[in-house]
Amino acid sequence: MRDTPLSRFLGEFRRNKVATGAAAVVFIIVLIALIAPLVTPQDPYDLANLVLRDARRPPGYVGTAGYTHWLGTDSQGRDLLSAIIYGLRISLQMGVIAGGVAFVVGAVVGCAAAYIGGRFESLVMRIVDLQLSFPAILLAFVIAAMLGQGRYQLILALIFAQYAYFARTAHGAAAAERQKDYVEAALSIPLSPWRVVLKHILPNSLPPLIVVATVQVASAISLEATLSFLGVGLPPTEPSLGMLIANGFQYLLSGRYWISIYPGVALILFIVSLNLVGDQIRDQLNPRLRR
Repeated sequence: MRDTPLSRFLGEFRRNKVATGAAAVVFIIVLIALIAPLVTPQDPYDLANLVLRDARRPPGYVGTAGYTHWLGTDSQGRDLLSAIIYGLRISLQMGVIAGGVAFVVGAVVGCAAAYIGGRFESLVMRIVDLQLSFPAILLAFVIAAMLGQGRYQLILALIFAQYAYFARTAHGAAAAERQKDYVEAALSIPLSPWRVVLKHILPNSLPPLIVVATVQVASAISLEATLSFLGVGLPPTEPSLGMLIANGFQYLLSGRYWISIYPGVALILFIVSLNLVGDQIRDQLNPRLRR
């Protein structure tokens, strides 16, 4: 096998058993979420097939349809295992789409500010700093409440709440790259400013942005679950993990713990695994953090 930067990166990653295990958990969860219709006994979105007689049944209950609800059912009669898998699917979609768009927007804004400089840089970065002074959950909550419930509205709220983290990171990396000789050489050819930014400065600013992206995807999933729990995220017909936890919260004291506990455990497992993978990537891409 050729000794390439990618092979060295993967080899170092595999030496951390905790990160490797977390990556395996993330891979399994993503795989199950992608093939959800093939591995779940019920479509939790199909409200016509839900039977209220099966509502709030304990784990191991055999429902009207004849199959076993291994994790029980929720207050609507949904098979909780199916709802969790579909909820992970929604969380993954929200995290990847919102994180990806925020990555692109923040990277372009940060790199452009570092390249142009002057008053434009000061104005843009003061706006970014002002936004970073507020908690992301507060910004996402306000935007989601203004836009209303819905998948696209929630994605816009998550993008607005997260792009500033990428913009600040991209600006710091791009400002250092802007002073290097290869940028001056590219400008002397001459190349257009946007070509220099997108083809030269931005690619060399990617390592710290990749580290931030791994953290922000997990953060987007957590924000989506929190907003859905608070009632300003996805509508009740789309059972995200946050909505499932909220639906079962009122039944905790009555002994029906499974409606909230099992979705909460799935959410924690997914987010912790993503953060462990992100921490290892950060350690490898940042020489100052190498052990």
